[in-house]
Amino acid sequence: MTFFVNLSFRILAGLPLSWLHRLGGWAGWTIWRCSPSYRRRLEDNLAQATGRRDPALRDAAVAEAGRQALELPFVWLRPQDEVLARIVRVEGQELIARAQAEGASVLLLTAHLGCFEMCAQYCSTHGPITVLFRPPRKTALRPLMEAGRARGAIRVAPADVSGVRRLVKALRSGEMVGMLPDQAPAEGEGVWAPFFGRPAWTMTLAARLSEVKGVKVVMVWTERLPHGAGYVLRLSEPVEPIAGSLEERCAAINREIERLVLACPAQYLWGYNRYKRPSGVPPPPEATC
Repeated sequence: MTFFVNLSFRILAGLPLSWLHRLGGWAGWTIWRCSPSYRRRLEDNLAQATGRRDPALRDAAVAEAGRQALELPFVWLRPQDEVLARIVRVEGQELIARAQAEGASVLLLTAHLGCFEMCAQYCSTHGPITVLFRPPRKTALRPLMEAGRARGAIRVAPADVSGVRRLVKALRSGEMVGMLPDQAPAEGEGVWAPFFGRPAWTMTLAARLSEVKGVKVVMVWTERLPHGAGYVLRLSEPVEPIAGSLEERCAAINREIERLVLACPAQYLWGYNRYKRPSGVPPPPEATC
């Protein structure tokens, strides 16, 4: 299996980005048609966030999910300078330089939106960055993922106690840390917080790291342009302060993620089971009434 996955990724990595995005669109529709549970989750999550069922937006989201998957071989296996060359514009790049000039460390938060793998690749051009690494369900993908992410000035930290220590150490050293807080954590690693109007088991790690002395939070996401034309990377300051209690910080981070997603809802990974209740986690307060 590992040999087949490696071979497939290397073949795909040799294709032009425009071809990968075209194949990805077809793949997205294939998965949508073949999996009723995925289809239902994608449509329900999208409707939960937007307040309506929009067939055109749904169709775009189905295709973009496939493109998000098929561009991974390009991002992970092509030379890093070639990958970075596909970023045609960067907005807000001064935020990192300004924070570094002020002696701050930077906590970069993104979502499963657009080509999120590109965020750390770009930010590493500003200095060392440590990213949280959660092993994929398919073990055959792990070596590819680690190799694709841990290159240049990018370091990976596993999603365990040792990894958390690495993240804290990086921030205290004035470096950058990147993570995706819109994924459901395990028991003991989250709190219930609203996400698009519905309780979601939300990781506390991002909120805890935002409390480290001298940390500046920066939001980042990468938009995929049509027809393989490249990417636009956008950095911005949080609209509201990430402050208060742990629960308040988690809720504020969720609201910031919502703003990123609504800037380009077609490119969010709506098929992800964001509202699942991990084993051992009690139901949200609303569900116990």
